[in-house]
Amino acid sequence: MKGSSFYSKILLFGEYGIIEDSKGLSIPYNLFEGHLKIPNVDSKRTKYSNSILYNFCKYLKQLTELEINLIFFEKDLKDGLYFDSSIPMGYGVGSSGALVAAVYDKYSNNKIIASEELSRKKIFKLKTIFSKMESFFHGNSSGLDPLNSYLGLPILINSSNDLCITSIPNQKSVGAGAIFLIDSGQISSTSHMVNIFMEKMKSDGFRKMISSQFIKYTNLCVDSFISGDFNSLFVNTKKLSKIVLENFKPMIPHEFHNLWKNGIDSGLYFLKLCGSGGGGYILGFTPDIELAKNNLKDYNLEVVYQF
Repeated sequence: MKGSSFYSKILLFGEYGIIEDSKGLSIPYNLFEGHLKIPNVDSKRTKYSNSILYNFCKYLKQLTELEINLIFFEKDLKDGLYFDSSIPMGYGVGSSGALVAAVYDKYSNNKIIASEELSRKKIFKLKTIFSKMESFFHGNSSGLDPLNSYLGLPILINSSNDLCITSIPNQKSVGAGAIFLIDSGQISSTSHMVNIFMEKMKSDGFRKMISSQFIKYTNLCVDSFISGDFNSLFVNTKKLSKIVLENFKPMIPHEFHNLWKNGIDSGLYFLKLCGSGGGGYILGFTPDIELAKNNLKDYNLEVVYQF
């Protein structure tokens, strides 16, 4: 048995901000994918994944309102079911989200079909289901990662209660502007990073910065990108990058602090968190990808989108 494939995702804008009702924009990232599978031969890898799925199944038994067919799920688990995935864990690209989407797709008794034309009400219902399911992995989940993986389409978050499928500007294979990823070489823990953020939110000064600056420029970045106003996009990503460097240092690996500042000072690229930060991938925006590649030649850089 091999289930349907589900892709990784990238939250272009909205990390931490969507917790406080900022806008957000999440897109599928097809470089990585995963699917449920019964192994031909057991290995350490398949057994480890199978054990995680067993624990996930136990957790889902507490959530009877989700209507997951746990009898079939447990039967497949006894046959060695595992999640065969190329999505790196702890890198901010939705490894647990793809797993949740795959389990829902395979075992939901009352599945909302992704290929159908979905109303905002159905999309929000899916997000609510996925939030409850993915909380097994992170302690608290927005449900956005599995939603993006399940639908396989860009999702615009206007607020916590208002999200929809959206379109984004077409890619250009020879475009100078680009979005890229840098591999930090470190694994991160989403729950640990979110806990740090929630502690910082207890400070009046930090809360004021979030509401008056961070959310403002996050929203402007989302609007600029969707409308294809790339000049405005770079103005706003520069400001957002600076705000993150000044206020989210625990979420930025120390050895990348100077690289972050160099991008802002030179204007060659602007870095931001990919997901919760703390390691994994770092997201970058540049008006000239060739200049950025040359400046970042010592780093493992992967182009995600060109325009």
